[in-house]
Amino acid sequence: MALPPSGDFWVFGYGSLMWNPGFDHTDAEPGLIHGYHRRFCLYSHRHRGTEELPGLVLGLAPGGSCHGMAFRVARENAEAVLAYLWDREMVQYDYRPTSVKVRLRTRPVVARTFVVDLRGATFAKSLDFDHTVRMIRRARGERGTNRDYLAQTVAHLRNLGIADGHLRRLLMSVDAADRENS
Repeated sequence: MALPPSGDFWVFGYGSLMWNPGFDHTDAEPGLIHGYHRRFCLYSHRHRGTEELPGLVLGLAPGGSCHGMAFRVARENAEAVLAYLWDREMVQYDYRPTSVKVRLRTRPVVARTFVVDLRGATFAKSLDFDHTVRMIRRARGERGTNRDYLAQTVAHLRNLGIADGHLRRLLMSVDAADRENS
């Protein structure tokens, strides 16, 4: 990700970046992008799973739209924030840094985000709903359980007044399967 030529820039988060950005920002606003949707489509062998029991993390896959959070980063923090994001998102996962148009409540902005690389080794291209539920139920990594990652994302979206029916259904299915197996 190249440094912006001048001024502040925006970062769009759609998963854990929404509730745990981990970088300095001067503003945060809910936003909507078109052309991509949020999906559990990347294997996690470290943060939310292991090599033996991989978990899944969210990626932006082509098609649809996605609600998330846009964070404004001051120009003087650009280098540090971009290095942090590169380490957090690019070292373990197959993302493509991409610029997207984000519709904020008051105006549109262009933001940097991470879109899944459909050719990458960590891309989970054809998981059905039930397989996704099983993986999320079992997986645990350095940053906690895969179920908690899903639950925190659903809770954050709910707090923003955003209903993501697919993620809510996924969480309900994970929890129901846990109750059945306990």
